[in-house]
Amino acid sequence: MRTVDVIIKKRDGLELTTEEIQFFVRGFTDGSVTDYQASAWAMAVLLNGMSDRETTDLTLAMANSGDVLDLSGVVDIALDKHSTGGVGDKTTLVVEPVVSACGLRVGKMSGRGLGFSGGTLDKMESIPGFRTDLTQKEFLSQLKKLGLVLTGQTGDLAPADGKMYALRDVTGTVDSLSLIASSIMSKKIAGGAQRMVLDVKVGVGAFMKTLPQAKDLARIMVSIGRLAKRKVVCLLSDMNQPLGHAVGNALEVKEAIETLRGGGPKDFREHCLQVASHLIVLGEGANSLAAARKLAEASLQDGTALARFRELVAAQGGDVSYVDDPNKLPKAPFVETVKAPKSGYLKWIDAKIVGETSVEMGAGRAKKGDSIDPAVGIVVLHKVGDRVAKGDALFELHANSKKSLEAARARVLSAHQWSAKKVKPLPHSYGVVK
Repeated sequence: MRTVDVIIKKRDGLELTTEEIQFFVRGFTDGSVTDYQASAWAMAVLLNGMSDRETTDLTLAMANSGDVLDLSGVVDIALDKHSTGGVGDKTTLVVEPVVSACGLRVGKMSGRGLGFSGGTLDKMESIPGFRTDLTQKEFLSQLKKLGLVLTGQTGDLAPADGKMYALRDVTGTVDSLSLIASSIMSKKIAGGAQRMVLDVKVGVGAFMKTLPQAKDLARIMVSIGRLAKRKVVCLLSDMNQPLGHAVGNALEVKEAIETLRGGGPKDFREHCLQVASHLIVLGEGANSLAAARKLAEASLQDGTALARFRELVAAQGGDVSYVDDPNKLPKAPFVETVKAPKSGYLKWIDAKIVGETSVEMGAGRAKKGDSIDPAVGIVVLHKVGDRVAKGDALFELHANSKKSLEAARARVLSAHQWSAKKVKPLPHSYGVVK
């Protein structure tokens, strides 16, 4: 078998066999398939697409290119949750302890933020001492003992995906739905996930800008799950405006703790309950979404979810006094409440502009390796559809310099658009694919 023949076959729009895909991924992983050959192949995939069977074969080949975690000796059902990324998306910080409080074991490997999409690990590192670098042995031990883990990737999981991801970024092939789906699913399968909820974001602040795109990606990932003998549920959720109010690492941790205490922004709480309910049903903790939601709501009301979050922080070396008193979390030296310049209804709060501004302030990374300031960020105080009077508090800025604050003020103001007429709120959810 020759690499060039595999490239030509896909270039001509033909379907690759399982053996051809495995040969190609093995070669790419060990270096016998060069970067320029992989680039040509990725472009052929982008232009001609892949069948569901091909995409599943690619997913499994990438998952098996390195370590594959076997969680069968630790949990009865290995659950996982993944978001395609968004602005203000601190959902994992609430969902994991909620699901754990409902009697299920959850071990999650999360990522760091790049661009305007925040990273769960960066948020948790706002809590002094919290470790995000657990070894595979520590991951398995904590999952067995505590039933709750949140860390970075352990071991050498799906190395072929890491190489392909870097290549796609510089060859104009990021937009291939087959490559996106196989990238997400290969890491989940390599991490041992058997049943998973995938939160596919839709809108200007998400990778999938349109609902048809998001539905296509969700359908492909559900199909991969079925063919790979995994159970997958995809939620389609809005990302045209920030989720919740807080955008920025310590600010988002504080908001997550408020939600675990039974409060928090209405839209964020609702989203967490939806994701948690689907996970509880997948984990066989309840036989219906309604029953699962009651369990999830109870865990927020009676404090058990917050207690689980506290145990998670303690188990991974974090200072739990920051959970008990979130006001201890890092604070920016310059804080300003910006007031509404006019009266009217908010017809748009651009999530992308808010997210990009938070990165410029130091809350995220423009490129890999950039340092993060945990204290800075933005608190957007309203939602699309709200009636706001001139002089009302519109948003808060938490900055590390006056220059940063002034630049952010103008940008975040531009993210708010107004209407004299009443505006309908944005939908929270666009449906479920399963």
